[in-house]
Amino acid sequence: MIFSKFLAKPVCGVWAELWKARQHLKILVSNRFDKHKTQNTLVGVVFVKKNKENSLMKLFFVQSKVIFALMLRELHTRFGRENLGFLWFIGEPILFCAGVSIVWTAIRPPYEYGLPMTAIVITGYVPLTMWRHCISRAISAFRSNGSLMFHRQVTPLDIIINRMILEVVGTIIAGLIVCVFAIFLGYMKSPVDYKILYLGIFFQSVFSISCGLLVASLSEMSDLMEKVLGIFSYLSIPLSGAFTMVDWASPKYRWILLSSPSVESVEMIRAGQFGPTSHPHYNILFTIWINIVLLIIGISLTIRIKKYISIE
Repeated sequence: MIFSKFLAKPVCGVWAELWKARQHLKILVSNRFDKHKTQNTLVGVVFVKKNKENSLMKLFFVQSKVIFALMLRELHTRFGRENLGFLWFIGEPILFCAGVSIVWTAIRPPYEYGLPMTAIVITGYVPLTMWRHCISRAISAFRSNGSLMFHRQVTPLDIIINRMILEVVGTIIAGLIVCVFAIFLGYMKSPVDYKILYLGIFFQSVFSISCGLLVASLSEMSDLMEKVLGIFSYLSIPLSGAFTMVDWASPKYRWILLSSPSVESVEMIRAGQFGPTSHPHYNILFTIWINIVLLIIGISLTIRIKKYISIE
């Protein structure tokens, strides 16, 4: 009895220490498991985010290749490989811009409101040509290229964007060549402010692309657009700012011209060409706002136009 009492206390103490050690070990294992699980979860989230980023980049890369392939196809279909071939891509706008500039230089006085007539015509007619070419090439763009949409990667937006890029780039290159020749011959001077000049060209390009998206979609919804577009493009010339400046108009009627995004862009281009002596009038915030609105509406219509397209 004495021996059992003597032995019970140490044995109970050992069991108590073992139980405490077991509980402590269980807590450590549980904490380690939770920490490992949290790390795996975080790694999984990062991995998913990286996958999403990679998929977006891959999608953008694929669509860029699709648009570039469509541009090459468009060039080959329109101009072929005979004679000048792809050079007509810029040759056609050059003939338009150079022809009008030569005629206006010949029949009008050398200066208008203190500004050289040749420079006024070139800085106005090149943006007008860009806009008119974009809307004219947008007519029935989906109908004539609808068979391409049997390919899974080709969308209506790709079809119209490739046409708009070709027209914008072709017109800009043509205008640059005409300007270089006019400067070389002494009919123009180098631009005063290149920043505002490039900004005006950018806004005019966005405006032309937006109008192309709208016209392409509306022409598929109704044949009336195709019939009235020619008349509309000619009647809108006074509101394009091609052959006049806002400062030349009566102050109470200037708001009519300034409500046109094209006039805003042309005023910026002429501000970059002539400087403050031309007394330009423009509002950059209004131009940004109206171009964004037109671009969003155009893209929205283009995305939803597939059900109206009849493949020939």
